[in-house]
Amino acid sequence: MSSPQISFEFFPPKTEIGMNNLLATAKSLSTIQPAFFSVTFGAGGSAQTHTPTTVLKINQHTAIQTAPHISCFAEKETIKNLLDLYIDQGITRLVVLRGDFPAGLNTSPSTHFHYATELVAFIRKQTQDHFHIDVACHPEFHSETTDIKKALFYFKEKIDAGANSAITQYFYNPDAYFRFRDGCEKIGVHAPITPGIMPITNYEKLVSFSAACGAEIPRWLDLRLQNFREDIIGLQNFGEDVITTLCEKLLKNDAPGLHFYSLNKAEPSMKIIHRLGLGSSNKCYVSTQVSE
Repeated sequence: MSSPQISFEFFPPKTEIGMNNLLATAKSLSTIQPAFFSVTFGAGGSAQTHTPTTVLKINQHTAIQTAPHISCFAEKETIKNLLDLYIDQGITRLVVLRGDFPAGLNTSPSTHFHYATELVAFIRKQTQDHFHIDVACHPEFHSETTDIKKALFYFKEKIDAGANSAITQYFYNPDAYFRFRDGCEKIGVHAPITPGIMPITNYEKLVSFSAACGAEIPRWLDLRLQNFREDIIGLQNFGEDVITTLCEKLLKNDAPGLHFYSLNKAEPSMKIIHRLGLGSSNKCYVSTQVSE
């Protein structure tokens, strides 16, 4: 069995201080020799500028390649220009997502893609095999469907369109991942599916993130975390135990790696990685936010 790949997710900072903090985080995480970092693709024109700027700065400050996220809500011409820029800068990996369309955006088929499958196929047509493409998947349920057969079919479409591998939305029930992976294998999807991991450091933020993306916090976990609402250190220690145990189960059952949602912080993920006995001897990749 090959060594697991470890991944971490970043988002583009909005301030110079935020950028400096992110670069410090990237340097810290680079000590475990990740295979690549990735950076999310926010809504709006400014965010579309922030993503490539962040990617290029990380590449300048570390020896780790960074994979940009690309979402459907960017205009087709913008995506063409971004692909040309990334090829020119030596970027060879992308995370391709549908993303959430901003309210009021004109999503005409002539100017935008509506589904990640279309975007993956477009990138393959434009760039052939230049990029390794990761896509998103949801081992629990996507917020727009509770039909698991449809969810598996849509995921298969993305792989068939040219995606190489996938990163899941985060979860706290390992059985959800195992069942999803088994379902994929039954329909002929054998691409690597890396579990998304969200460290637990703040109860209110975790509840807010989970509500927004549709990730389930199991009742037993939610009740235990509520007991630590006035004890931040206790919550972080308990959360570290929970996530370490989750990761151990996933790796023991042949997950190809772990994708950490870093929230631009190094310490929470690094603590878990060290407890797992992983580090510089294992290749890892770092990313930032997965949205279908």
